[in-house]
Amino acid sequence: MSGYPWAAFGEGVGLAAAAALTVMLITFAIAVARGLHRIIDIAWGVGFTAVAVVSYAASAGQGDEVRRILVTVLTGVWGLRLAGHIALRGRGHGEDARYEKMLAKAPGNRNLYALRMIYLLQGALVLLISLPVQAAMYLPGEVGPVAYAGCALWLVGLFFEAVGDRQLHRFTADPANKGRIMDRGLWSWTRHPNYFGDFCVWWGLFLLVCDDPVVAAATVVSPLLMSYLLINGSGKRLLERHMAGRPGYAEYTARTSGFFPLPPRRS
Repeated sequence: MSGYPWAAFGEGVGLAAAAALTVMLITFAIAVARGLHRIIDIAWGVGFTAVAVVSYAASAGQGDEVRRILVTVLTGVWGLRLAGHIALRGRGHGEDARYEKMLAKAPGNRNLYALRMIYLLQGALVLLISLPVQAAMYLPGEVGPVAYAGCALWLVGLFFEAVGDRQLHRFTADPANKGRIMDRGLWSWTRHPNYFGDFCVWWGLFLLVCDDPVVAAATVVSPLLMSYLLINGSGKRLLERHMAGRPGYAEYTARTSGFFPLPPRRS
């Protein structure tokens, strides 16, 4: 496929950067006022949604309208569901232990350190990871089979995220399960159904630009980066380090796949 409007895409990236920065700065102001930096986790999904909406508006008259609507809706549904889930999960809780530990080592003003190391960093990640979403807005030509396969993969990802989060919420809400390891439902097939869901969502969104191999090659860094964060960065690796000492967790890891869903292994 040829004729991709790179200049218009570049201008759109600038507007997307402004959208991501605005979300992070507003979130920072709210967090400082409340003395609670954990709300940045809510802004993660909101930031992607804002980038998708701004990119859709900026690309008017450029790409295929079906693809533009599709990628905006898919990104928005994923981002707002995640933001809502995190907001409900954190309601009534104090500061997240991760941020408390980080800010305890802050050289100088804690809030300015948080702005640099948390908010601006996450804003940059939102911009970089969302490159396929932005690029899809300008892609000419009708939506093809690969893009529809991406939609199917996105749906698989949303299922694992939403159902996994719901199963975990119901499990932890039952006082009888206090101190126990969640090993039911999707959690018996993978130790991280929500992270695996994120993985599928972002590779699915990437497939929406794969009708153009050049655009795909230019944006493949985005799902690769998300995959790294989910598996080796702040996702799976960090959570498993935190869970390692809990009773029954070693047995759970011995019988349950670490990331990709597989039937539970027998003891």
